[in-house]
Order: sequence, then C-alpha cells, then structure tokens
Amino acid sequence: MNIIAQGFNSFETKKAPEGEIIYLPTPQSVIKLIQSGKLKQHILLVQGGTTTFLSPALSMGALGVITLSGAPESHLGILSREFQMPCVMTTYLVDADTRYVTGGDNTLHFNAMIEKLQGKRVRLDCSDSEHGKVLEVA
Repeated sequence: MNIIAQGFNSFETKKAPEGEIIYLPTPQSVIKLIQSGKLKQHILLVQGGTTTFLSPALSMGALGVITLSGAPESHLGILSREFQMPCVMTTYLVDADTRYVTGGDNTLHFNAMIEKLQGKRVRLDCSDSEHGKVLEVA
C-alpha cells in the first residue's frame, strides 16, 4: 500500500479503518450520508478540526476522519479520542508541494486535496504517536 497523504495523528491507536473517502462540506451532506445507511463504508473528509456538524456521524460509529486543517487539540481531535476513532489532521498529499498555511488562502490546497482523495479506498494508519498516514488500498 502506498502512502498518499499524512498529517497529525489525533491519538495513537492500532485500529486501521478502511473505507472510501467521502468529502462532507456541509451539515446537509452529513445528514444525507447518515440517512443513506452507508456511514460505516466511508472515511470522512472534512475541512477543519472545528467542523462541529460532523458530531452526529461520530456518535453513530463513523470509521475514521481526515481533516484538511486543525490540530489534535481541536474539537474533532478531542472527539476522535473520546470515540476512539482514528483521525488524521491537517493532512497533506505526500506527492504535492502544497501545505495548509494558518491564516492563509488555502483554497488551492483544499481543492487539490479533495480532488485527489474523494472516492479513493484507503486505510488510516494512526499507530505513530505524532503522525497519521492515509494509505491507498488497491
């Protein structure tokens, strides 16, 4: 398996969830996924660690989370630890030069991440205490 992205690890765990990445930009997209009955087939991709509208999906057993920004001390970092759900934060593509910049215009970076990750089948590796990895599954 190839590492396609990595970021900060919310907490160290041996859990290695596998699923298809789905980008959830709005509360409506979260509700739609929950209502579809397919929540447990997906790794959830959201913009930031303060994405509070993801909470219903977390409480209903989401497999794992990838954020485009945010830190392990953020809302999603804390909730992922409470729910023992693997979470890779401020993720970046290993084959790209773009990175999240605090306070900067991250539109191009976010769009590249979403385009590359959306729909990919991946496994999260959060076994390291500091860094989490997103591995593409063949």
